[in-house]
Amino acid sequence: MAKRVALTGNEAVALAMKQINPDVIAAYPITPQTDVVQYFSSFVSDGQVSTELVRVESEHSAMSATIGASAAGARSMTATSSQGLALMHEMLHIASSYRLPIVMPVVNRALSGPINIHCDHSDSMNARDTGWLHLYCENTQEAYDNTFIAMRIAEHPEVLTPVMVCYDGFIISHALENLMIEDDELIHKFVGEYNPSRFLLDLERPYTVGPLALYDYYFEIKRQQAEVMFHAKDVVAAVSAEYGKLTGRNYGFFETYKLDDAELGIIVIGSTAGTARGAVDQLRAKGIKAGLLKLRMFRPVPREEIIAEIGHLKALAVLDRADSYGGFGGPLFSEVRSWLYGADAQPPVVNFVYGLGGRDVVIPDIITVYQYLDKLARKQVPLELVQYLGVRE
Repeated sequence: MAKRVALTGNEAVALAMKQINPDVIAAYPITPQTDVVQYFSSFVSDGQVSTELVRVESEHSAMSATIGASAAGARSMTATSSQGLALMHEMLHIASSYRLPIVMPVVNRALSGPINIHCDHSDSMNARDTGWLHLYCENTQEAYDNTFIAMRIAEHPEVLTPVMVCYDGFIISHALENLMIEDDELIHKFVGEYNPSRFLLDLERPYTVGPLALYDYYFEIKRQQAEVMFHAKDVVAAVSAEYGKLTGRNYGFFETYKLDDAELGIIVIGSTAGTARGAVDQLRAKGIKAGLLKLRMFRPVPREEIIAEIGHLKALAVLDRADSYGGFGGPLFSEVRSWLYGADAQPPVVNFVYGLGGRDVVIPDIITVYQYLDKLARKQVPLELVQYLGVRE
């Protein structure tokens, strides 16, 4: 039976990993991810899981070992942050192209330099084109739940693709929150046993992993990866709905808040969605029709579904906790604008880059975004496409 407890985000994710009881976890410490695997290691030493915990010398090695274990037929996981994810980058492509159902919690942290250990989304956004699915979490409850959902998605026979479960460093990873945790029996029923159809140690059906593929087959292999992402969206919806029936906590591709009749809207990822809800409530109390869309799934992108939700707005802001240097605004903004290109309804869209390196964003900051949108909708201010929220210019 489910029960309410108080845990940090990292404790909750470590508990989720314990309930999954993977065959192999290979990991290397990095702030603010370190205590995910540290907590999990206590479950290993206490005999509460049957997992083989592999302590490696770097994050590159962590992903390499996880890839090897998964290819051999083991249910495999790892976890990382920031520079660790960057060091893994080469191997992220290997994991996805080999179609290995690895699940990796990513505790979002700014990329160096200068050295910074606090939250932004530059690490996972830097990996958005590696062929992994990306699920983002607003709070500890979502980090816990998404870990189970990610495992089911990754291992689905129509997906067989690795998944990142991303949640904000320190804001979620180290903050104590109340959440509902499920009993082991329910989780075991939901996640099930892992029975891969092909694996390297199957001596009766040998196959090759990691062959040389030049212009004769490489293109077709990559086209297959692209096709998998199209199928993955339906699987994400189905698995999330199944989890909702079991727990009462329903997750879609995104979550809207007072958006149906809104005139001004914001799209945001991660923990800042909670802050934005507070801003929406304050503005609604003053008669301003503000609304919010919190994006949960960034890969694959739910383009058509989002367009259907935002087309009626008079003005829209996309909040990015990462920048794209030399590009045009943050990565989420660039994509949202491209999604809207050719759509029947195209509200004016602006970008606010915010919170880099863990800088706090509070309700008054979000209110200033809506105030700008209000003036933009009334044509009282010029369209300034890319702005920086809370920076000392």
